[in-house]
Amino acid sequence: MHARHILIGVPADASAADRSKARQTAQSVVGQLKRGARFEDIARKLSTDTGSAQNGGDVGFFPKGQMTPAFEQAAFALKPGQTSGVVETPFGFHVIRTI
Repeated sequence: MHARHILIGVPADASAADRSKARQTAQSVVGQLKRGARFEDIARKLSTDTGSAQNGGDVGFFPKGQMTPAFEQAAFALKPGQTSGVVETPFGFHVIRTI
């Protein structure tokens, strides 16, 4: 699988209010993408994943079993070029697009 993602990170000890705010930000990202925003531009601007943000959210190729279960399940359910809704993992909230 080859994918990009936008991570709205949330610390494990975040308050319910902070988690809710992060989820709302991720939902806003989904809305922006539906209105035609470029995934790569939003990733560079908003993603908190320092390893992929500057590359437009590109996480490269990965096999099953490498990513967290929720991320992997969402990514492998998408067809090439499709974008997920908000996906929650222990790292926060992701929006995933397959390449």
